Amino acid sequence: MLIVDDILLFPFRGIRWIFEQIHDIATEELEGEADRIREALTDLYMMLETGQITDEEFDEKEREYLDRLEVLERDMSSQDEEGEVADSAED
Repeated sequence: MLIVDDILLFPFRGIRWIFEQIHDIATEELEGEADRIREALTDLYMMLETGQITDEEFDEKEREYLDRLEVLERDMSSQDEEGEVADSAED
């Protein structure tokens, strides 16, 4: 009976595996973008320290970066919560 179950459920397991791969790739992309924003913030602080930009320019750019980072972190946390709900539904 187990072999028959495996054969019948194979298409569904394959589709689920594909969606898990897509989720993993999307999560990696979000994390990569967050890392790039953090690097840009570091560069921005260095530019302020060396006098390459004014305080006003710094404040404007910093606010943009921090807002985008906040949105990304919120998106990542919502994906994690969705993943936890899906994992608990399997058990």
